[in-house]
Amino acid sequence: MSLYGMMRTGVSGMNAQANRLSAVADNIANSDTTGYKRSSAEFSTLIMPGTGGAYNSGGVTTTIRSAVSTQGVMTYTTSVSDLAVNGDGFFVVQDASGTPYLTRAGSFVPDAQGRLVNAAGYQLMAYSYDNGEPAATANGFEGLVPVQISDQQMTATPSTEGNFTGNLPAGAAPPSGPLPSTNSATAEYTSKTSMVAYDNLGNKKLLDVYFTNTGAGTWQVAVFDQSKATPGTSFPYTGGALASTNLTFDTTTGKLTGATTGISFTVPGGSTLDLDLSQLTQLGTGFTVADAKVNGNAPSSIQKVQIGQDGVIYAQFEDGSTKALYKIPLADVQSPDNLTAMPGNVYVQSTDSGAVHIGFANEGKLGSIVSGALENSNVDIAEELTNMIAAQRSYTANSKVFQTGSDLMDVLVNLKR
Repeated sequence: MSLYGMMRTGVSGMNAQANRLSAVADNIANSDTTGYKRSSAEFSTLIMPGTGGAYNSGGVTTTIRSAVSTQGVMTYTTSVSDLAVNGDGFFVVQDASGTPYLTRAGSFVPDAQGRLVNAAGYQLMAYSYDNGEPAATANGFEGLVPVQISDQQMTATPSTEGNFTGNLPAGAAPPSGPLPSTNSATAEYTSKTSMVAYDNLGNKKLLDVYFTNTGAGTWQVAVFDQSKATPGTSFPYTGGALASTNLTFDTTTGKLTGATTGISFTVPGGSTLDLDLSQLTQLGTGFTVADAKVNGNAPSSIQKVQIGQDGVIYAQFEDGSTKALYKIPLADVQSPDNLTAMPGNVYVQSTDSGAVHIGFANEGKLGSIVSGALENSNVDIAEELTNMIAAQRSYTANSKVFQTGSDLMDVLVNLKR
């Protein structure tokens, strides 16, 4: 039994070193594969129960581990859709059948349908802004959709929000005539400006905004559709004011006080627009417009795509406006090194890795997303060649053990002759 056990142990050792060499071969072959994580063979002893006066040799068992949690060096590229994770986390991708996987391979390019796919053919998944600000599904992949961007499609976004920053003159006196909100032909006002908004079809709508002092620290704001103004003048506007409201300022600090800090109205042919006026001041200088912004865009094609470190994919249109399209999440598990590796440089959770949790970049321990960069393989060729030589020598040594056992077995058999 001892000679047989010795030979069996030698075979076990050769098999273990063969597994080690297989891991080395995979590492060297994938040393230039984007996002590849090196594998290594970990050995543990296999002890056989012994009896008095006899030793039963055991052997060695092999466990293959992947250094998934070890960051690879980044290489910067000129492609916006090349993505890398700087820190913890994985991209969520899916195959043609819709099965989700995790990966660090971010070499994404648009396919014929505008979907972002990596070199292995997996589609990048993200949350869409179609239904507002996305929220991550913490314990599942529901809500994720393939990222699909087509530069052939024209889009128009109606205006829904804006902000106006400026100063109203503190020394202004209330006008003697009717206020603009009355839409009287003799209406009087203190200051006026205009803003561009967009309706549901992307048509530009020019809005006249009137600011009228009504007393110490009080102002009326009224908004009109300029296309409805009386030709050659302004008042009266057909249909009257779109909306009007009253603002109150602290006469000591010049800052806006009270519950009203904005005005809401429906853009003609469009949606409800909430105009934030909270940054208005009333100071001892003239009427000044510091900033005026309204979202939305006219019909235009996507000129280019930008991806932020928070994973938000923005489309920039011909008119220079931008729109958030998708937000790329990151997935993580408690023990990334225990994920199960699958073909195509992707991973699925295992019983030892823990459950998949999804969040957004820069949240908690999740890393950031770098656009225009790829994560290289974390394989060190010099280390792999060293391991290959060591495995070769160990394999040869174990084969000598088996050969010696075989020779001794021949001696034992020949004793009977």
